[in-house]
Amino acid sequence: MSSIIVVGAQWGDEGKGKITDILAKSADFVVRAQGGNNAGHTILIDAKELRFHLIPSGILHPNTQCLITGGTVIDPSSFLEEVDCLRKEGIDFTDRLWLSNYAHVIFPYHKLLDKLYEKQKKDQAIGTTEKGIGPCYADRSSRIGIRLAEFVRPDILRKRLQTALFSKNQELQSIFQQEPLLLDSLLEECHQLAAKLKSFVAPVEEWIAEALKKGKKVLFEGAQGTLLDNNFGSYPYVTSSNTIAAGVAAGAGIGPTRIDHVLGVVKTYTTRVGEGPLPTAFTKEEQKMFVASKAREIGTTTGRARRMGWFDACLVRYSARLNGLDSMALTKLDILDTLDEIKICTHYRLDGVILESPPALIEDLARVEPIYEVLEGWRKETSQVSSYEKLPEKAVYYLKRISELIDVPISMVSVGPDRKSTLFLQQFFKK
Repeated sequence: MSSIIVVGAQWGDEGKGKITDILAKSADFVVRAQGGNNAGHTILIDAKELRFHLIPSGILHPNTQCLITGGTVIDPSSFLEEVDCLRKEGIDFTDRLWLSNYAHVIFPYHKLLDKLYEKQKKDQAIGTTEKGIGPCYADRSSRIGIRLAEFVRPDILRKRLQTALFSKNQELQSIFQQEPLLLDSLLEECHQLAAKLKSFVAPVEEWIAEALKKGKKVLFEGAQGTLLDNNFGSYPYVTSSNTIAAGVAAGAGIGPTRIDHVLGVVKTYTTRVGEGPLPTAFTKEEQKMFVASKAREIGTTTGRARRMGWFDACLVRYSARLNGLDSMALTKLDILDTLDEIKICTHYRLDGVILESPPALIEDLARVEPIYEVLEGWRKETSQVSSYEKLPEKAVYYLKRISELIDVPISMVSVGPDRKSTLFLQQFFKK
């Protein structure tokens, strides 16, 4: 296979960064195709944590090209901060990091409006990262967005920004009683950023098409998770882009038939950050069995503690269908090592009806009763296990039961945060 999409099959934070980093070592190209710096992934290398929000994980591998496509939205300041971080870490990215002409730009007014919208919603707030992602995507749909191709052209940027500011200042003044933004001062700031960004802007979608044509190994790195998809996620507690595999392909400017394998990253329990229902949420007594710091369940972007719950086969089964998963990488198995019993939600019950997948209405998702299957824990450490065959028998049974319920085979199992703590049942990007 020469092209793989890695997607999160839950609410994000499944461990995509680590899985992508492992696969990126053998890839010629790593592509980020949707979302913005609202996503976050952490990679542990030699006991050192590296955190990225927009730049693909493949940047750590010296022979891998990293492309950020037109399906994304770019905060110039945030991107340049990540670039500076790479320089400080001594990571050489010369001629390896590129931004699409078609990517839309996040402006200061997007971030300001994001905060104001969230504040306006009061108890209906969705828990946005307030990075300006939603307002930027909204402008793209409203056809007043500004792309990188225009951002780096001073003559065109003035016209585009003048049009956008007319609309934004009306909203800021009339609805939120905010001072208007000044065109000239904003332009000056943009010109300084554009001068630094210009060398990164390239026709990356053409390069992807050419790479696939030549049989190069291309890894598409999905951001967030399936259940945050703008259309099929737990709406309205979702992100502003399409996070499923088809959305990644569209964001990269390629047809779905060019994808050889869709790999779903699945945590062996459930977590989510922000608002919205979590059907399998731990009770207070169950929560005591987990130590959040040991589980490392703190959002990379938000810094907020993630809510935790048992593995939810209804949600992952739904994700498998939406993405057309070919295999799963199951992560954080080691976090369950100390438990006497482990629950799996196999179905929901809603008003006396048994459901195999989540209902469309968020109000109904909040009312479902999880139907659990209780498995015996293995009570043995798995973090030092070197192969799938050496896992405790009860841990293998747990993994196989997940695979049966989702009807998708397992290709990888992660038993720790670093690269070497990964067990392979299938090889990718073979020579």
